[in-house]
Amino acid sequence: MTQGSYRQFCPVAMASEILCTRWTLLILREMVVGSKRFNDLRRGVPRMSPALLSQRLKELEEAGVVARRSVKNEAGAYEYELTAAGRDVQPIVEAVGTWGKRWVSSEPTLDNLDAQLLMWDMRRSLNTTPMPKRRSTIQFLYAGAPAAQRNWWLIVEPGEPVDLCWVDPGHDVDLYVASDLRSMTAIWLGYDTVRAAVRDERVKLTGDRQLASHMQTWLGLSPFAAHKKMVA
Repeated sequence: MTQGSYRQFCPVAMASEILCTRWTLLILREMVVGSKRFNDLRRGVPRMSPALLSQRLKELEEAGVVARRSVKNEAGAYEYELTAAGRDVQPIVEAVGTWGKRWVSSEPTLDNLDAQLLMWDMRRSLNTTPMPKRRSTIQFLYAGAPAAQRNWWLIVEPGEPVDLCWVDPGHDVDLYVASDLRSMTAIWLGYDTVRAAVRDERVKLTGDRQLASHMQTWLGLSPFAAHKKMVA
């Protein structure tokens, strides 16, 4: 990671050479929240090319931040894990996210819409506690999104990881959530609420009343949603 070196002895400069290359903090964000497989990391950074992701992971390995380990009983499969140095990055990632939520204007934030990233984030943050003790299938419909990102299904089964599908899984749908992508992104980030969006007819819920009435709770929200916006 010497390319573009600041050539300063300052620890901030030296850490920046490792952590501040393009996409690196986002890869570490994904690993902090539990992603280990290459394909899972790709889902968290969908606009990053696989070749660049491989390069950044190799650089993080060389810097001692990430370790690559083979997966038992899966020939040719690998997982990426944070080392002690990598785990030390977690409060930095959280602090950057908190700063961004508090001080960066919400308008440009909500211009960067990405249904795939939003649904992937929602899947791993979902709070299944208030959900029925049976399989629940929730279909999200984003009418204004590109055709390939218009329909998504979350499948929640007791004792199983939450599943995200972009192809119809064939299950009966318990709750339909029709929304524009901007409104749902604002809800997940904590700029808006389900109740307000439903009241203003920006979100329409059709189906299971229990799922609909508790949506604000089970949606999970961004880990930064609770931080209030500050005025500079």
